[in-house]
Amino acid sequence: MIFIVSDSFDPYYNLAAEEFLMKELADEVFMLWRNDNTIVIGRNQNTLAEINYDYVKEENIRVVRRMTGGGAVYHDKGNINFTFIVNSAENFSNYEAFTAPVIGFLRSLGVDASLKGRNDLVIGDQKISGNAQYLHKGRMLHHGTLLYDASQNKLEQALKVSKQKIKSKGIQSVRSRVTNIASHMEVKMAPEVFMEALAEYVLNRTENCQFVDLKQYESDILKLRNEKYATWEWNFGYSPKYEFCRKKRFPFGEVEVNIQTGDEGVIRGIKIYGDFFSKKPVNELENLFCGVKHESHAVMEKLNNVTVSDYIAGMSEEEFLSVLF
Repeated sequence: MIFIVSDSFDPYYNLAAEEFLMKELADEVFMLWRNDNTIVIGRNQNTLAEINYDYVKEENIRVVRRMTGGGAVYHDKGNINFTFIVNSAENFSNYEAFTAPVIGFLRSLGVDASLKGRNDLVIGDQKISGNAQYLHKGRMLHHGTLLYDASQNKLEQALKVSKQKIKSKGIQSVRSRVTNIASHMEVKMAPEVFMEALAEYVLNRTENCQFVDLKQYESDILKLRNEKYATWEWNFGYSPKYEFCRKKRFPFGEVEVNIQTGDEGVIRGIKIYGDFFSKKPVNELENLFCGVKHESHAVMEKLNNVTVSDYIAGMSEEEFLSVLF
């Protein structure tokens, strides 16, 4: 087994590193990594149905989709992620096999952690870790989060979805009560120290494990990052087909937008309703977006050719965008 620590806080890079190590190496792997200011979406989820889009945009929170299933999670530097990659599918769906060393480590620090249900680690009835798995050609990846000292407020706000949201066929997250591990420790330590202690605990119980510098694979990982994990197509367009509905009131009237998307997040139908006034038929504005990605830059390009206030009197392009997302 090889041991790897990522010194990057870039979620696109770290998720790309996981996939590269899983699919391109033959070695078994134990990896520790952290993201900053990020929402990580499960493979089968509808991104817009999981995030508070306005808050995410305002706080410059990055959104990335992972290879594994499960629910959406918020990551910052107070969240430690661990990954095991093994050359066997024998323990697929056996979460106990991979969480046991983590539980042992936490208990060595006086934290009464346990596995609850299929894939969550808890302290009492509060969640501290979610876990997921993935199979590829006989190799298996197991990864999990550890909420050590993460921002509870950002976690709650970033994943707080408006009731005016999406009718989605994607698998939606089940929100759980969460807690930080640090608040249950008698002797607190910095996240970096906690991460080092976790590594030492696992490595002391693993035979023939050697450290490998991730930078030797840098060019391949960056290529995968840029071509997949940092793209709208993977993080948003990969979402299952969905219907999006949002309504907002402005000084000039109420505006409601209903959007139906097809494959890869492309708008296949849009209807605009409200008690606003208009100079031109609003269906002309609706037709403009058919076949366009439900993505802010793509929509803005179309808006460069029209004046929204001709169709919705008093509305700016920025206000129109705020209803579409």
